[in-house]
Amino acid sequence: MALSHKEHAVDVCESCAPLDDDSRRVEQPRKKALTNRVRRIEGQVGGVLNMIENDRYCVDILTQISAIKSALDGVSIQILSSHVNGCVRRAVQEDGGEDAIDELLQVVRRMMR
Repeated sequence: MALSHKEHAVDVCESCAPLDDDSRRVEQPRKKALTNRVRRIEGQVGGVLNMIENDRYCVDILTQISAIKSALDGVSIQILSSHVNGCVRRAVQEDGGEDAIDELLQVVRRMMR
């Protein structure tokens, strides 16, 4: 049996609502998993600091930095995916989504640098 779009896209932003101070808040899907991943990355960064302080071999340090960058990219992709499938999709359906698409393209440009 094929899944409907709603069943398939479980990890979507629940609400992208502007606040009074012109900032926005989003209820992150899978918040616990995201925070666990970021805490692991935090631990990896601490490990790199220890490696530097303990005069570890440069290549070993660079390997760990590469792993951290990859892990951060994974978190970014997960958040970007939920944003596109939630906030951006909703904006497109409601009003064409030009502003949301422009914002999305700016974010993607920044991520590609």
